[in-house]
Amino acid sequence: MLEQRPVAVRMTAIHKHFGAVAANANVDLTVHSGTVHGIVGENGAGKSTLMSILYGFYQADSGQIAVFGQPADIRNADDAIARGIGMVHQHFMLVDTLTALENVMLGAEPHWLLQQADAQVRSKLNALMASTGLQIPLDSLVADLPVGDRQRLEILKTLYRGAKILILDEPTAVLTPQETTQLFGVLKRLREQGTTLILITHKLKEVMALCDEVTVMRAGQVVANVPIAEASIEGLAQAMVGRKVHMGRSADTAAQTGAVLLQAEHLSVTDSLGVFRLKDVSLNLRAGEIVGVAGVSGNGQSELIDVLTGLLTPDQGQLQVLGSQFEPPHWLNPSQARALGLAHVPEDRHARALVMAFAAWESAVLGYDDLPEYSSAGWMNHAHMQHATVDMMERFDVRPRDPQLPSSKFSGGNQQKLVLARELGRAPKVLLVGQPTRGVDIGAIEFIYTQLRALRQAGCAVLVVSSELDEILALSDRVLVMNQGRIAGELPIADCTEAALGMLMTGCQV
Repeated sequence: MLEQRPVAVRMTAIHKHFGAVAANANVDLTVHSGTVHGIVGENGAGKSTLMSILYGFYQADSGQIAVFGQPADIRNADDAIARGIGMVHQHFMLVDTLTALENVMLGAEPHWLLQQADAQVRSKLNALMASTGLQIPLDSLVADLPVGDRQRLEILKTLYRGAKILILDEPTAVLTPQETTQLFGVLKRLREQGTTLILITHKLKEVMALCDEVTVMRAGQVVANVPIAEASIEGLAQAMVGRKVHMGRSADTAAQTGAVLLQAEHLSVTDSLGVFRLKDVSLNLRAGEIVGVAGVSGNGQSELIDVLTGLLTPDQGQLQVLGSQFEPPHWLNPSQARALGLAHVPEDRHARALVMAFAAWESAVLGYDDLPEYSSAGWMNHAHMQHATVDMMERFDVRPRDPQLPSSKFSGGNQQKLVLARELGRAPKVLLVGQPTRGVDIGAIEFIYTQLRALRQAGCAVLVVSSELDEILALSDRVLVMNQGRIAGELPIADCTEAALGMLMTGCQV
């Protein structure tokens, strides 16, 4: 029974404000020793703030922390580490130009003679790798390590520093299903050895598979805390959002496909170093279907979207979009794409979809400001643009409904909905979407899925690039898998499983 275990972490009546916003309001958290404790919640729920307080990045305005029964005044990361608390961040804190061994040593050298320090650290790491199963090549440069090895290195680094409590922030965000399975095996082994694990994640399936207990936060408060045996995905999702949420595959699973609206053949792209980013990629999109593109980030998906939207001219290849033909160097450009009826939701909304300093209404007309209803004889009709933005906000439930508010002031989910409102609002014939729900909370994810499915039902051809396999499986009619710049395989949705897609993602044939 969980309550019979000693308590590793107890946080009591934690309050934390940022200006007028209460990030944590009277939060109590109890984590039992030798367990995996999940913390879930929407964006802005306060879970990352709470863990940042535990790790010393922030200090609470009020409240108490006890670690292994002892009061703990944690004012920085050094204080946390001294109390046996380690944290593995979602974005790895590694130096690419150093070896794995050197990354572990950095800042924690046991001896001023590097040769002697090297031997001591290597000996301790070999013992840790043997006991935990976290095997990595210590003399390889981090830049040469696959993502899974980098994740294991981050965990090893915290264990080397004596962590007994390990906080993991979205640890599977960039892993293949096989790497995720391997990581879970390691985490279960660490739990068996007495390590306490705190898992921040939005993947409820992973919570159910790995955790012993789960805490749900909403609007800065704890709204549920239950043993995993008493939890369900549906119940956790409802607690996170405050209402029932449907995230699975829609009932209208049979695609009614029509004509080919986009066809690409033999696309190849090399970077400035001569490395292939796309190599002989061919695909087609039909009216009335959603095609998913799966793969570990960095395997050519971004370059594929850039080529198909006219942001990047390939070295070779052909493209046919809605009856128009393009070949290098006379390639499609974004203005032509919009005129043809091709819309694009970029994977990085901050860098490519919005101007963060612009008011919402200005971001809402980016790329479309020369349309007749928005401008005439070179003069833009700002009033009409603002009225149109209010209509977009109503249709796509963008909150707050203030067209004058700077784009930067909206939450990630509402920024994404604003971009979708702009790109979907004109009923495109082809839609290319990169990472449609990256950084978006569960309520907004449900809304975005509904909009994409509605567009498909209206006869649009939709291409969705996502690193989330659950998303690919929930949305797609067929799936392309990319590996090292190539299409490694194509499967109809009926044949798709996480295992099959994971094999293709690693370059293996199913």
